[in-house]
Amino acid sequence: MQGYAAVPAGTHPPLLSPDYRSTTLRAPSEQPVILPHRLTEVTGPLLTGPVRPGDDDLTVGAHGEAVGQRIVVSGRVLDSDGRPVPDTLVEIWQANAAGRYAHRWDNWPAPLDPNFTGGGRVLTDSLGNYSFTTIKPGAYPWGNHHNAWRPAHIHFSLFGRAFTQRLVTQMYFPDDPLFGQDPIYNATPEDARPRLVSAFDLDATRPEWALAFRFDIVLRGHGATPFEEAHA
Repeated sequence: MQGYAAVPAGTHPPLLSPDYRSTTLRAPSEQPVILPHRLTEVTGPLLTGPVRPGDDDLTVGAHGEAVGQRIVVSGRVLDSDGRPVPDTLVEIWQANAAGRYAHRWDNWPAPLDPNFTGGGRVLTDSLGNYSFTTIKPGAYPWGNHHNAWRPAHIHFSLFGRAFTQRLVTQMYFPDDPLFGQDPIYNATPEDARPRLVSAFDLDATRPEWALAFRFDIVLRGHGATPFEEAHA
């Protein structure tokens, strides 16, 4: 039985980041204990049932099209050795074009879109490719500090081949003016931050329909995509 290589230092944000205020309530008070990899850690679920046709297109609602700028977000899921991860579940959730989530706890006065749920899922193909059609999310205030706004972002959840490859992260958009004051983005070690930012992809842009952004994801190991300490 073979385990996975340890995640190199400088990849993930610290569990305690005082500028991100809620981590002071959640961070462990003792040093975490690293457990050895046994059968449970190096195997994982085969997730095929939850995915239905159309789950990868967030722009079509029950009664019409979602409001906002259509975008295509695509990329590849790879392991730390550069091999594709096929047939793995990729899930996303996000705010709508006005920066509001379709969630009962989100009550800031931005309009809800009845045709945008903000959630989607897809399985990677044999080469590890995935693709979503969605709406570019808006920024929103979140009360962490004075005049605090989250940059536009999309949350990603991946299961990989094993439980040790489980990843929850955020994808940002290039050249966002809010990067400099966002403590979640800045909690990530500086050298790893570019792995969280998508790249504009003109070749994948659909003429007269949708802009495209590429976001490749690496699971566990050197060059891994930094995990999300807790979503916001």
